[in-house]
Amino acid sequence: MKRLTILALALVFAACGSSGDDTATKDDSGGDDVQLTQGTDLTIAMVTHSDEGSFWSVVKKGAEQAAKDQGVKLVWSPSNNDPEKEAQLIEAAVSQKVDGIAVSVPNADAIKGALAKATDAGIPIITLNSGADQFKALGAITHVGQDEAIAGQAAGARFKEEGAKKVLCIIHEQSNVGLNQRCDGVKQGFGGTVDNLQVKGTADVATTQTEIKSKLQADKSYDAVMALNPDIANAAATAVKGASSSAKLATFDLNADVTKRIKDDSIAFAIDQQQYLQGYLPIVFLKLYKTNANTVGGGQPVLTGPGFVDKSNVDTVEKLAGEGTR
Repeated sequence: MKRLTILALALVFAACGSSGDDTATKDDSGGDDVQLTQGTDLTIAMVTHSDEGSFWSVVKKGAEQAAKDQGVKLVWSPSNNDPEKEAQLIEAAVSQKVDGIAVSVPNADAIKGALAKATDAGIPIITLNSGADQFKALGAITHVGQDEAIAGQAAGARFKEEGAKKVLCIIHEQSNVGLNQRCDGVKQGFGGTVDNLQVKGTADVATTQTEIKSKLQADKSYDAVMALNPDIANAAATAVKGASSSAKLATFDLNADVTKRIKDDSIAFAIDQQQYLQGYLPIVFLKLYKTNANTVGGGQPVLTGPGFVDKSNVDTVEKLAGEGTR
């Protein structure tokens, strides 16, 4: 595969440290500034569909560490799964004349106009997390993230190997193309029945839990559940137990709760896309582009996953997940 994951990881370890102290302030666009007392005069905006939950807190931590290591100012701008707001935040970053924009792409149509303004202004773009199929059309240098279809196929194949017959795939964000790609990939890898369930999402975990529980009570033939987010996985674990279901549960992405549940067998495995790198690497790449005219990816995404975390390796990553970097 023409992928540069190894190069990406090498750049992480080669990143220069900064001895300057940093202070965090709030900027006028609603984003968080990470300002260094020492470093370059570069400003990079990271605009995402973050809901500020456990997954995105790791992305943010990676971005903040990269900003510190690279000596740049970071403007963190979450849109809480609101495509219109995300477009507005991109336009705000363009107005501020930032030196680079890193952006997630759950809905390319909603933000392509705003990104075109960035391109017209000569601001380099790197997409992250979602958008692997759209980054070229959006004018980005490269994409940092996971191929969602490939990851879904791996998860579906894993369920098939473990003898599952019918899978429920839980979609927690409407209009997020990446989540649909995951479930489609699960169907391809599994080769059997996979049904999608649209739930309320991370904004209302209690309702989400009830929706999953009701589905499992109504159809006892589901023997596998695929969550696409750690917080949803936690709700699904409670729902499986509440429904008196014997379904195996797996999830995309990690946090401390997921690693604990893998250890106690309430989650069978997790697909790890290493979201810390999705925050860290775009800052490094944009800094190198601005200061040394470097490009990475060779026209292909820089992949950060997928990988499996299960009983065989959970002890290795548990401490790191507890520290918020996995």
